[in-house]
Amino acid sequence: MKILLIRSVMLGALLLSGQAFAGDDPKVAAEIMAMARAQWAAEMAGQSAADQMAAAADDYTEFNQDYPVRIEGKALNIRLSEAITSDGGKTLAAEMVNPKVQVYGDTAILSYNYVGVLRDKDGKVTPNSAKSTRVYSRMGGKWMLVHANFAPVASGD
Repeated sequence: MKILLIRSVMLGALLLSGQAFAGDDPKVAAEIMAMARAQWAAEMAGQSAADQMAAAADDYTEFNQDYPVRIEGKALNIRLSEAITSDGGKTLAAEMVNPKVQVYGDTAILSYNYVGVLRDKDGKVTPNSAKSTRVYSRMGGKWMLVHANFAPVASGD
């Protein structure tokens, strides 16, 4: 009886710990990747920074290669994006390479390599790349971007 109880407790613990592992949900993965691509499409179409960040939560946070601190809040992110793009620079192409979506209940993590092409105000075209992670949370039945980390790709990476 004692062995049966121990086995039952161990089996229950194993089943509960399995909930911490990412689920494979192709539908959620497609939806999350489409959200990132929609943001890039809005940017390339010249839509406002607010429109580009429509799927971001108000308390969105971001790490990126332009600033040494975490950017706090959707409003600040929009103001900085508008200022950076005010010089006439434009994203010409944006692609997601090697994407992976991990789903944990109402949280989804999208990681990928970003490759794109930028045109600066003088017309010079340059490649752009990053190692990217976006974290989404389902809020009120809708996926919202709550955090992103866009890390530079160093030479040799």
